[in-house]
Amino acid sequence: MATARAIRQAYGQRLAGLDLNLSQASLLSFVHESGPLSQTQLAEGLGVGRAATGTVIDALEKRRLVEREPDPSDRRVWLISVTQAGKDLVEPIGEIDRTLRSELRAGVSRAERQQLAQLLLRLQSNLADILAESKTSATKENDR
Repeated sequence: MATARAIRQAYGQRLAGLDLNLSQASLLSFVHESGPLSQTQLAEGLGVGRAATGTVIDALEKRRLVEREPDPSDRRVWLISVTQAGKDLVEPIGEIDRTLRSELRAGVSRAERQQLAQLLLRLQSNLADILAESKTSATKENDR
């Protein structure tokens, strides 16, 4: 957790010059790449909750970096798109990301990065199994 926190802090420091945090920069970049998306699609794509996504959207909308538009296929849904002002930030965000990733990888070979990725995926799979077992156990307890 300390490494993840430190990475977030490093991104926060670098993005501060754009007056963005990592969540805001990630959302802007994701919508720019993907095109207009609903809040639910954004939350799923970014791997965060809908409420947290809504908070980020609200902050970016206040700065006129994103806008909500009605979904033509479902009037109950709003699509989030990037404004021109938001698009103007995408390249600087990408440059910050590329530079920081390069610095983070210094001294770590490609083979080591691949091994780390495999280990993290294995841990993620193990955690998914543990969580699934917990849910199954809880359901059985509730059914009694």
